[in-house]
Amino acid sequence: MNDLASLLREHGIQITAQRLAVLRAVSSRPHSTADQVAEEVRAEIGAISRQAVYDALGILTEKGLIRRIQPAGSSALYEDRVGDNHHHLICRGCGKTVDVDCAIGETPCLNAAADSGYQIDEAEVIYWGTCPECLAAKRGSVSN
Repeated sequence: MNDLASLLREHGIQITAQRLAVLRAVSSRPHSTADQVAEEVRAEIGAISRQAVYDALGILTEKGLIRRIQPAGSSALYEDRVGDNHHHLICRGCGKTVDVDCAIGETPCLNAAADSGYQIDEAEVIYWGTCPECLAAKRGSVSN
């Protein structure tokens, strides 16, 4: 807990039990929605308002301690893997989300065909597909 408190302090964030619990929840369950984070935090510290969770997620995202991703047609997801410009793979069936490292490695790991004068420093890619568990379930239901 001291490490997380130090991390908050280093980023100029006031240390509160709620913020620490939110940071721990995001770390223990990457790619969680705000509601899932709230559920995890409530299990750890008891009552916390939905607004307090959103506020904590907002400040932690703003300060770069966590990352918010917004897949099309889905709720925002939060993770603590930041600063490495990785991408995501999402199952269309169950919504499971996993990290995918950049193919090239350096930020940005993709180059735009035209930069329109922008200095590009990050590329965000979401791959969509079907996870192995959903594929197996599909195969099982076809053979029945």
